Amino acid sequence: CMKLYHGTNKPFTEIELSKSQVGKDFGCGFYLSANEAQARELAEFKTNLLGGAPTILTYEFDEEKLHDGSLSFQSFDSYTREWADFIFANRNNHSRENIHSFDIVYGPIANDKVGVQIRNVLENNIDMDTFLERLHYMKGITFQYFFATQKAINSLRLI
Repeated sequence: CMKLYHGTNKPFTEIELSKSQVGKDFGCGFYLSANEAQARELAEFKTNLLGGAPTILTYEFDEEKLHDGSLSFQSFDSYTREWADFIFANRNNHSRENIHSFDIVYGPIANDKVGVQIRNVLENNIDMDTFLERLHYMKGITFQYFFATQKAINSLRLI
């Protein structure tokens, strides 16, 4: 089993997909990291923004489920055109209904630095090739796991 971490500003025991926000990188769902420090940074950011106390929730996940066919899985191993198209489509979706049918998605986070480049594309200041080229030279690529469905959520065990 692998450990995944969720950074937040208040503890909870039940994951409620109905509380997830629209317009995020991979859609409306539950985001986790395999990197505890990354989750801690997010918890601190959320606490500074919304109050509360930095909280790290730790989950166990059997990664065999990514390959045994029980859950549909999409993986983006780097900043690619396919990843960028997926990010743009999800960020522009303002519905709670996801535009894809994956249970779990893994890939790079579109962090603040990436967000600046996304705005450049949306404002037609740069084209997609320039966007991808700029991302290629960015340091500190970080990854996230996205659990989109209740079926996926049920595969997590809070520890």
